[in-house]
Amino acid sequence: MSTNPFLRLLGLGKDDGRLPSSVRADRAVELVRDGAALVDVRENHEWKTGHAPQALHIPLAQISGAPRRLKADQQVVVMCHSGMRSRTAATQLRKLGFDATSVSGGIGAWQAAGGAVRR
Repeated sequence: MSTNPFLRLLGLGKDDGRLPSSVRADRAVELVRDGAALVDVRENHEWKTGHAPQALHIPLAQISGAPRRLKADQQVVVMCHSGMRSRTAATQLRKLGFDATSVSGGIGAWQAAGGAVRR
């Protein structure tokens, strides 16, 4: 039985063990700390302004090539500037079979939640 997408977005849907489509930044920091891969889908000029040291840089336009750089059994947390592009990328990665989620609020929220950023 499928879950209502609205309920799932709110975190109220059936728990199938997979990540929700997006998570708060504090949860994203925990996921990465626990072994999830972190993918930053911002453009090169954005990446150079500051990024999480452990992040893989895969611009959104190149996300279809991500499977070559990610482990199939590893959860994936996707980040961008605000959370819009990362939602698109997480959706694409989910279609490719990855357990992926987007960081709500982007890199600013990530940093406010205690995530490291290297400039």
